[in-house]
Amino acid sequence: MTRFAARLAAGQFPGVRRPSGAARLQGGAAVLAALVSSAALLASAPRVEAHAIESSLTRATSLTDGLLLSSQFGSGQPTVDAKVSLIGPGGQAIALGRTDAQGQLSFALPKGASGDWDLQVDGGPGHRDYLTVPVQAGKAQLDRLSGRALPSLGGSLATLLHPGVLALGGLCGVAGVLIGMDRRRRRG
Repeated sequence: MTRFAARLAAGQFPGVRRPSGAARLQGGAAVLAALVSSAALLASAPRVEAHAIESSLTRATSLTDGLLLSSQFGSGQPTVDAKVSLIGPGGQAIALGRTDAQGQLSFALPKGASGDWDLQVDGGPGHRDYLTVPVQAGKAQLDRLSGRALPSLGGSLATLLHPGVLALGGLCGVAGVLIGMDRRRRRG
């Protein structure tokens, strides 16, 4: 027992009351309830994957050198009106247009293009997909097509604004207030 606690227990500080055992139990019970509730909320939190975009690229039948982009959310709904850009090996961006009601867009690669080109599908904050398209002499090498996930601020914000994360933050805040009130009450 510390010297301060011993003097407090002996009643050597006039006007300072030591909280009863019941008051200490109530504060502990409130903190425990907050922790159990936050664990339950996190365990039952829904997954956010339904908004991920999945894209594929095929050769367009109507165009000789054309490609057809098909893009949809993880839920199966088409990515409607998503902005599509093609970014060359040197970093130059070419706006290709927007996906239609079926989540599709037909386009052609620049003549004589070579190297790895990035195809970006932007369906809004947190809703992006990137495909790397290897190109030789203006022809896409679809057998070597690869997708990659790039970090985006929108995805980070969506994670931070997830209901389970918000609930846990709120419960931790309530627990902090209760602990602070208990400490203030103990100090007098």
